[in-house]
Amino acid sequence: MKATFIRCVATDNKAEILLNSIRQVRSNESCPDVYSVDPEDFNKIPGSPFSYWLGPDGLDAFNRLPYPGDQGITARQGLGTADDFRFVRCWWEVHSSNIWKPYAKGGKSTPHYCDLHLVVNWRKSGEEIKSNTDAQGKVKSNIWMLEGTARDYFFREGLTWASRPHNRGTFCVVPAGAIFSVSGMMLFSDSREKLLSISAILNSTPYINLLHSIMPRGGDGSGQTLKYEIIYLFSVPVPIVSKEQQTIFDDLVRKSWRVARSLDAIQETSHSFYSPSAIRSKLGMPSNRELGDSLQAIQNKIDVISYELYGLSDGKIVQMDLPDNDPEDSDLENEFAESGEARNIDDLLSWCVGIAFGRFDWRLATGEREAPSEPDLFDPLPAKSPGMLPDGAEPFHAHAGILVDDQGHQQDLAHLIEEVLARVDIAAPDDVRRWLQRDFFAFHLQRYSKSRRKAPIYWPLSTTSGGYTLWVYYPSLTSQTLYTAINDFVEPKLKQVGGDVTALRNKGSTRTRDDEKQFEALQAFELELIELRDTLLKLAPTYKPNHDDGVQISAAPLWQLFRHKPWQKVLKDTWAKLEKGDYDWAMLAMNYWPERVREKCKTDKSLAIAHGLEDLYIEPEVAPKKTRGRKKTGGDE
Repeated sequence: MKATFIRCVATDNKAEILLNSIRQVRSNESCPDVYSVDPEDFNKIPGSPFSYWLGPDGLDAFNRLPYPGDQGITARQGLGTADDFRFVRCWWEVHSSNIWKPYAKGGKSTPHYCDLHLVVNWRKSGEEIKSNTDAQGKVKSNIWMLEGTARDYFFREGLTWASRPHNRGTFCVVPAGAIFSVSGMMLFSDSREKLLSISAILNSTPYINLLHSIMPRGGDGSGQTLKYEIIYLFSVPVPIVSKEQQTIFDDLVRKSWRVARSLDAIQETSHSFYSPSAIRSKLGMPSNRELGDSLQAIQNKIDVISYELYGLSDGKIVQMDLPDNDPEDSDLENEFAESGEARNIDDLLSWCVGIAFGRFDWRLATGEREAPSEPDLFDPLPAKSPGMLPDGAEPFHAHAGILVDDQGHQQDLAHLIEEVLARVDIAAPDDVRRWLQRDFFAFHLQRYSKSRRKAPIYWPLSTTSGGYTLWVYYPSLTSQTLYTAINDFVEPKLKQVGGDVTALRNKGSTRTRDDEKQFEALQAFELELIELRDTLLKLAPTYKPNHDDGVQISAAPLWQLFRHKPWQKVLKDTWAKLEKGDYDWAMLAMNYWPERVREKCKTDKSLAIAHGLEDLYIEPEVAPKKTRGRKKTGGDE
């Protein structure tokens, strides 16, 4: 016996929809919001949810078609470090690929394509993580649970997805060489061709709608939430494709991946970065909107084939409307939208900063360097993005990892930005220096923050008023950087300002009103420069940064030299925790408190591994098990 369902979830005006639908049913009128379904049909779906909106063909698909587990498809949940701040970095923070491996952890993606912007510490094949225990000696992470299961799949190519996606989830290809996480699970197949067909189907509209039909919604009172857990993914059938369909899917998925990669090529932090939007437009390359249209056209072709495979001849299933999840796991829809003029200028000027520091290559914009060949979607992630300066290539400007905001100086960053723009034949904005002083770092900090990690690589170290700023390049940071800042920048500037102050002082009573104002300003500036020099002199002897510590730890000792208040607070809090001993795994902690750290290494194997001091670690004696004597009975007495 069939039951009648009225769908009111897609509107805020539920009462009106309900009343109108009831009237239409009573009048035997056709109503798109009314569904007549035999409740017995819900038993066809795993878990028997009331997915009335699927229609007969959609409900029957769960009975007619094979499931992923029937086709040799496997999926695993991966590593949970239990301390991401310690064990996870953004890929541009570290240098050693021997220790740090690409890490799939959900996040933003588009169908078939995603960029892995995180890396995870895999020192000694994960021994540092495995040895990280709590006060009771229990391993904090889940790594011990992965032996013989997920760990056997590490570094294999597959598909990953976000466990808590935004509105509609996506599945994307991960090349060989990566580790996957608890929240960035992965799916595997026995061949690349089959994997691409699976990617096509799992990203298709019919599969997504069938998947959403079995999702629990709002049971905990927190609202509707998408949970792309393995048990749900494997509860939705996946049709078997023919050789011909497999070939078509292979071509479509590869095209979609290339287009999405082109969209991502304007993001500085991406492994695919080529150049900002302004340069791409200048070179006559497709716009974001054109690339987005191409993606949609490819998706439409995949959907047509997928509807046929699912036997859904009507070409549609009504999709349940679900609210947005955590924006951290959102897709790239906003990223791929046409950028506004202000953002385009920020992106362009930021690229120029990167060129001035030797990070990016301006010659791609002038045609002096050919674009690198496009990689295959299964190729390992590169150490550098295509837009970065190749190893051994001559940089735009020679420097020692420091530039300065000082008009007339040969290392003046504002002037170098203008020179870069002139080289690529783009007119400079009206006031580059003002942008550099007021807007750039906040923009840069936001742009280089991913997955709750803040990792800016251009550091403005300033006087109290911000009137004089040294821009330090994090990738070039060494134990000599602060000495270079003092000797090559601050001291010469002090000498220059001191000479100007002396000249005005010697004028005595002949100083004009303007001279007097300048005299007072220069005296205050001189005091600020002296304060900056003295602070740097105090910090320099013990400052030995290590890139494995990451940006936040490395910048923490310098917190008082940053004038951006939110970032200064983050660094001040980080320094306080370093002093307290919370981050004794960091190389920086060993520099400042070696005795304390070495003492901890005797009882903490994970710390000993981190510092290469395993010889100090002393294994605790295993307490003998207590033997329980045989309980005496009354008859034994």
